[in-house]
Formats: sequence, structure tokens, C-alpha cells
Amino acid sequence: MSIRFTAQARRGMVALTVAAGLALGVGGCGGGGDDKKPDTSASSSKDSGSGPSAQEGQSETPLAELKGTDGLLLQITSADRDSGGFVTVNGGLKNDGAKSVAIPAQLSGDETEVIAHGPSLGGATLVDSKGKKRYYVLRDTDGRPLTTIGLSTLEAGQTLPVFMQFPAPPSNATEVTLQVPTFSSGTIKISG
Repeated sequence: MSIRFTAQARRGMVALTVAAGLALGVGGCGGGGDDKKPDTSASSSKDSGSGPSAQEGQSETPLAELKGTDGLLLQITSADRDSGGFVTVNGGLKNDGAKSVAIPAQLSGDETEVIAHGPSLGGATLVDSKGKKRYYVLRDTDGRPLTTIGLSTLEAGQTLPVFMQFPAPPSNATEVTLQVPTFSSGTIKISG
């Protein structure tokens, strides 16, 4: 009987230790007073009635507006070159029409590896006409495009914040043409 009692006591201590460890882990990851900052920025990004805010590094006046099919409008608000050799293009995809619109599948491009990861802006390119080069949306090591993914349907008047990341053209190339399948082309100025 003493062996049974010892085994039960050990199990009880192990369970108590695991429960205490989980409680400390949840308490450490959980709600401190500093958690309010991420919640506010996350909620402001979910606003579907307007484009990306100026607080997120976006300018209010679009650099370019590309018109698409069925009343879709792609407004480019920034194109920033970073020190890592990339250009990130930000903007908003807006349904300017009177009824909901399904996002065209052609926006993903025609590469099977990109298409396999779902609807995206993976078909977009930057064209440096002076340097005679075309830059495609970057991919991660699994082949996912470094752009907004999971596009499906936009309701009338709805705007979805979008981004696309490209390899940076040479530093003397400050104006490039953004081409997105099913949209008109637009010239944008790269800052940075």
C-alpha cells in the first residue's frame, strides 16, 4: 500500500508542477498593461471603410491609380526602398462598383507554385524601362508570394489594404511602372 500511496503522491506532484508551469507561462504571455498597443493597431488595420491610414506609413494622396475590371481600383499609396534591397509597394484594393465583385484569379499570375498558395497579387511586376528589366513579386522559401494573399470578394465600396514586395531596382531607378494582371499600368515613384 505504501508503493501505491507514493506513486499517487508523485503523480499529484507532477500534475501540480505542470499546472503551475502552465499558469506561469500563460500569465507571462497573457494580459499585462502593455497589451493595449497591439490591439489598437490591429483594430485600425481591420477598418474596411477606408484605405490604409497615414499612421501605417501610407500617404493620403495615391501615387497611382490602376483601374481594373468590374469597378476594381488599385490605389498605390507608397513604394519604399529599404536597406535590405527590397521595394515594398503599399496601397488599397477598392471596389468602386455598385455590387460585390469576385477578385479575378489572374491577379495571382500563371506560375503554378504561386497559384498553389491561393489567390494573391503574385502576378504583379515592376518594370524599369530605362534599365530594361522586369521585377517579379518575391517568393519565400516555400514558394508563397510576398504579397497580400487570400483575396476573394470585395463588397461595394469596400477597400482592402494590400502590399507587394519586389527586389529593388538600382538606386538610380526612381520611377518604375507597376503592372498588375487585369489592371491598367501605372508609373510610381520609389522613395528611399
